[in-house]
Amino acid sequence: MLLLFVGLFVYASLRGGAEGGPPPGPAPEGMVWIPGGTFRMGSEEFPESQPLHDVTVSAFWMDRHEVTNEQFEAFVNARNYATVAERQPDPKDFPGAAPEALKPFSTVFLAPRTDVALDDFREWWRAIPGANWRQPEGPGSSVRGREKHPVVHIAWEDADAYARWAGKRLPTEAEWEFPARGGLRDRKYVWGDEETRDGRCMANYWQGRFPSENTKADGHYATAPAMSYPPNGYGLFDMSGNVWEWCSDWYRFDYFKDSPSVNPKGPDRSFDPQEPMGPDTPKRVQKGGSFLCADRYCVRYVAGARHSGEVKSAGNHVGFRCVKDAR
Repeated sequence: MLLLFVGLFVYASLRGGAEGGPPPGPAPEGMVWIPGGTFRMGSEEFPESQPLHDVTVSAFWMDRHEVTNEQFEAFVNARNYATVAERQPDPKDFPGAAPEALKPFSTVFLAPRTDVALDDFREWWRAIPGANWRQPEGPGSSVRGREKHPVVHIAWEDADAYARWAGKRLPTEAEWEFPARGGLRDRKYVWGDEETRDGRCMANYWQGRFPSENTKADGHYATAPAMSYPPNGYGLFDMSGNVWEWCSDWYRFDYFKDSPSVNPKGPDRSFDPQEPMGPDTPKRVQKGGSFLCADRYCVRYVAGARHSGEVKSAGNHVGFRCVKDAR
């Protein structure tokens, strides 16, 4: 009996803490039950993800995969919704810009032809007029044939609007990271400590010399269709790579130093001393990394990593998924 108790204790510790009870009812369509529990949040690899600390989250439902183009299209048609990238830019946000230059736009990754230094993102990002979720690479491109891919060019308010329409909400950062780990504790990746499994890539991120060479060892150059890679321990797909996912929390680079240990919801405002537009620029947390994260740049497809995004900005590597309260 003592050995059995010890074995169960060790198993619970490796799984990341006590789990909650069974789901309160049938799963909402496309969602899985996250029982809640305690886990170690953060990463030792990045200063903004330190210190590691224990956090407890309550149970909830979570989308099995990132919101897809066909799911987002249903919302757009139902609400006649125009995303931030489809709207006329506000001149106040672009002081000094000529009025004729202010057209709806979003940012698109364009690989340089040769290797470049990694200290200037303008080498591979371009502001493309007409780029949006319908035209991910700009005018002439389309999501036809990519209905099952995650929707991209999504600003925070677009994600929040969809979640409200769907009767859901965006996850807190803790609610995102706890299920992303799939019940594993202190593992480098959301699937374990080895980058590949039997030589197989476990997620969609950049292989090769970023930003000029992508070997596509994972099978994809840009986004991959939802559920292209094995699920984690909770049955969730693409909790690493593919597209960055918005969270509800404001971003503060040093938040983990004082964050609550139970159901943290983020700081009351954002603060990022490394932000070129000023430390008080409104930014929200993004998690999971994207198809553009590489071993020599970004690297934030590892468990516990975090990133931030200006709330009105998007790009062809930014999407989201939703959660729903347990009732």
